[in-house]
Amino acid sequence: MRQHRRWIVTCTALLCIVCAGLAYGESNGKKTKVNGLITGRDGEDLTVKTFKGSNVVVVLTDDTKVQIPKGLLKLRHSEQAITALIPGLKVAVEGIGTETRVVAKTIKISKDDLRLAETIQAGLNPTQQQQQANTANIASNKQDIEVNKAASEERSAANKADVAANQEAIAANQQEIQATSKRFSELSEYDVKAAVTIHFASSSATIPDEEKALLEQTAKTASNLTGYIIQVKGFADSSGDAAMNQQLSMDRAQAVVAFFLQDCRIPLRHIVAPGAMGEAAPISSNESANGRSENRRVEVKVLVNRGMAGST
Repeated sequence: MRQHRRWIVTCTALLCIVCAGLAYGESNGKKTKVNGLITGRDGEDLTVKTFKGSNVVVVLTDDTKVQIPKGLLKLRHSEQAITALIPGLKVAVEGIGTETRVVAKTIKISKDDLRLAETIQAGLNPTQQQQQANTANIASNKQDIEVNKAASEERSAANKADVAANQEAIAANQQEIQATSKRFSELSEYDVKAAVTIHFASSSATIPDEEKALLEQTAKTASNLTGYIIQVKGFADSSGDAAMNQQLSMDRAQAVVAFFLQDCRIPLRHIVAPGAMGEAAPISSNESANGRSENRRVEVKVLVNRGMAGST
């Protein structure tokens, strides 16, 4: 009996030592920096493909800070919501971990990269936007050439050189934008586990009481999933000014995000940046009152990466 007790005490002591060692190793892990591209997001985990081609799992916590460097020397920074970490975004991660898994302390992103990622996240086509801008630039250059025809040959030659330079820049921009769009289209695919549409009153961003139950049920469904993320997109009808409707669609999306955070206790790290669609992608005709009512909406989807879904 005594030998049995001694054996139990010895095993318990060894177990405590092992646990303490693991805890010590986790808390005193190696400081690590990771630079790369977010290629997937599974709830609290980001998959980052480094510029050397390897994949690193970046773990988000409530203490993780997302920052955009500011100023000439990049010594200052502005804090960003963790929802900004969407697939396709370039990131510089600092944290504690190994070559394959890092618990993030800070994640730094570029303002330009974030703007492009949010544009694509909202469902817009930056290639078309750039082409429209380029077309306008070409038309402006042609007008300049017509005006300058009466000027000296030297001035005309200079203008032609400027046009050629602009066209080269336009071509380079189009290639870069097309490459970026392809990068987003090749991201990991997600399965939709739940979807709900919330409708709003005209010119309002207040969630109707009768629609809140749908959001609560969606939050409950999401909480029972492993590695889920929630996508929120806001829309408006065509009534009023387009710029106002763009802002209104964002206000509606943010109202839904706030409801998830405050009323449903969904962690912010499980919600991707809300998209403002404005008057785009109507699901019904704006020519009728019923159609406009259908278009004043927020679409919510609960997503799980297919790789994660296959492992559960």
